Amino acid sequence: MADDESSGVEEPGSAAELVARIQDLEKALKERETEAKASYDRFLRERADLENFRKRVAREREEAARYGIEGFVKSLLPVIDNLERAVDHAASGGNGRPLLEGVGLVLKSLRSILEQHGVQVISAQGQPFDPAVHEAMEQVDTADHAPNTVVREHQRGYKLHDRLIRPALVGVSKRPAGSGDPGSEN
Repeated sequence: MADDESSGVEEPGSAAELVARIQDLEKALKERETEAKASYDRFLRERADLENFRKRVAREREEAARYGIEGFVKSLLPVIDNLERAVDHAASGGNGRPLLEGVGLVLKSLRSILEQHGVQVISAQGQPFDPAVHEAMEQVDTADHAPNTVVREHQRGYKLHDRLIRPALVGVSKRPAGSGDPGSEN
């Protein structure tokens, strides 16, 4: 029996102590169950809020992609109105001078609208050839300009803020074949 005493197992206390201990444990368990239930409910609400947020963001993204240019389109409508008036005027006869002036004004207003929306014209004429913003369509033999200078602009290029939308289509100068400058025929 000495072995039983040295095994480290303590004899339980009185029955009243055991009942009190069980009641304390049951109370703690109920508190933990209530806390766990509240945490789970909070988790479900947070999960539903997150799902609603995801759906709202997806809907807003879709609307932005679909209607993002609404302001731009609204600013172009007066240009369309002016062009329609110019076409009506041309169809009714008269000389071409007012029509030419009207189309010039429409072009000016259209360029102004594009500038307001961050569109910039790429300067090409007389500038050094830059393959990042110019696309060479031809080489022009000329002694009047330095080699690799833009001497003709076939089509203007445009940037939107700092992004190239369309390169300028240009003619680039080169030395005439008989200029006596070695390597100028490249």
